[in-house]
Order: sequence, then structure tokens, then C-alpha cells
Amino acid sequence: MKKNIPFLIFLFLFSLQSYATDPVLDFLNALNDAQLSKTQLQFDDVSRETWHYFPATMWPRTGIQMGELNAKQKELFHKMLQHHLSKSGYNKTMDIMSLENVLAEETGDTHMRDINKYHISIYGDPAKDKIWSWTFEGHHILLSFTSVDDEVSFTPRFFGANPAIVQSGPRKGEHTLAMEENLGLQLINSLSSEQKTKAIFDEKAPWDILTKNSVRVSPDSPKGISLPELSKSQQEALLELIHEYISAVPDEIAKARMTKLESEEKQDIHFAWAGATTLGKPHYYSIQGKTFLIEFDNSQNNANHIHSVWRDFDGDFGRDLIQEHYANHHQ
Repeated sequence: MKKNIPFLIFLFLFSLQSYATDPVLDFLNALNDAQLSKTQLQFDDVSRETWHYFPATMWPRTGIQMGELNAKQKELFHKMLQHHLSKSGYNKTMDIMSLENVLAEETGDTHMRDINKYHISIYGDPAKDKIWSWTFEGHHILLSFTSVDDEVSFTPRFFGANPAIVQSGPRKGEHTLAMEENLGLQLINSLSSEQKTKAIFDEKAPWDILTKNSVRVSPDSPKGISLPELSKSQQEALLELIHEYISAVPDEIAKARMTKLESEEKQDIHFAWAGATTLGKPHYYSIQGKTFLIEFDNSQNNANHIHSVWRDFDGDFGRDLIQEHYANHHQ
């Protein structure tokens, strides 16, 4: 068995490298020169850490729009996206984008509500650089992937939904980001009166996630109730809710992050709530650990408009990996 260890290490490293670059290179190689000049930017371009969840008409972005790609290029992009997300993460992304069609039909504004106005940017050269990244961004979506020495950071990640529950038409009743909402409501409603006194920090939900589109998020004094103050079943419910967010990334990476979270910061996790505890009325929750912050808000449009985000305090945009790289290789 020992004789096979070097070979297994080789396979593991090869799979990491293949995982990180192949679909991105296929996509880049399919672009013409004009498209490439829009899509591929310097790694230190300021837009790499500048983001928003507004529609493209309200927040100008760098990169190439989906509408500028031909059918083959779109196919390669979707392969790239599927490679960097789990099946559920990819499906959520597609569901969120498809709500642009619902809004276009409801409002008649096909200029603002356009499924083709999502932007793809690639920073650096994945063919040769040890550090590079790519983002997919538009209305209610930010996906950011930073590769450093073949290790990948997946934060920040923003998912939103408007309408959260489609109210009319052929898609009536569709509930986008339902698990993030329903699991949170189930958890808060499982708490005793005494536990709710600790968990609920405000009777009124904020209008939006508190961190909004901040470039950098720092840990604050955690609000709410700590995980050790919950019963065993409530603790399991909270971890299930956290896993719902983590599970948007590929399974092996999600499993590793969840294992590390449970072993290193489980006792530090806090769950906090604001607003109503029933579906259809404004509500908000946050989950904070030593290394991460989750926020969920459904307050706008008569509590039918979701914003949710995962932030890593040190690891957003691969900052911790980049710092480690330079400490190891550029002393």
C-alpha cells in the first residue's frame, strides 16, 4: 500500500489542477479577440472585489455579458459553472436568473429585466498563473471563485430571489431559495420562549442584509443564541441550515468545510433573528461563526423578495489563500 501513496498524491494533485482550470480554459479558448479583451482582466483590477446584487442597468460591471456569447460559448460557460458548483448550487443559480423572465412579464420592462445581462469576468491567466479568479455576477447573483496554488475559495456568494414565491402565471407557487427560508423559520419556531428571548434581537426585520455589498466584512460581537444553548435537535437543525448554504459548492469541498466548521468553531456559532416568525411577513436571520457570516433577509416587496449571502471574514476573494501563498513563496 505504501508504494501507491506517491501515485495517489499525484492523482489528487492532478485532479485539483484539472478541477480548477480545464473548463475555464475551454471557455477562454472559445472567445474571439474582442470578447477576450472584455472577459480577461488583470488580477489586480479593482472590479475583482467590487460587486453588487443590483440589475446590470443599475450597477455597471466589467466582463462580458451572457447576451454577447454564441450558443457554443454559452454551452462552455455552463460547463464551467457546473464544474464549480454542486448540482443544487447550479440549479439555484438558474432558478434565480429565470426570475428575470417573471419580472419582465410582470413589469413589461425587458430592458432592465433581462436574463442575458449577467457578466462573466476572469482575472489573471488560469493557463499559467498560480493565482487567478473568475466571477459571475448580475441581478441577485454573485459567484466568486479564486484559485491559489490549485486551492479554491468560493466566497463571497450572494443569492437572491424576486419574487421569492411566484404569485401568478404558469409558474405560480414556485419558491426560490425555499430551503434557506423554511429551515430558518422552522428553527426559530422550535425555540422555547426563553430561547427566543436570546435569539430575537429586534422585533422589526431590517430592510436588507446588514452587510449589503461590502468589499470586506469583519466579525462583530455575535447576536442571538449560541449553538450550545440549543437542544440536540435544534443544534442539528442549525447545522442543517448552514449545510444548505455550504452545499452550493462541489460535494467534496462542502464536506471538507462542514467538517472543519463542526470540529473547530461549532461552540462559537450564534443564530440571531429579527422580525416576524411566519412566512409572508418581514423576517431576517444571521448565523455567525469564528470564520464566517450568513445573512438572510426577506422584507422587501411585502416580504416576497429574498437576499442571502455567505461571507468569510478572512477568506473572501481568496484573501487568506493569497496571503498564505505570498508568505510561503515570496519571503
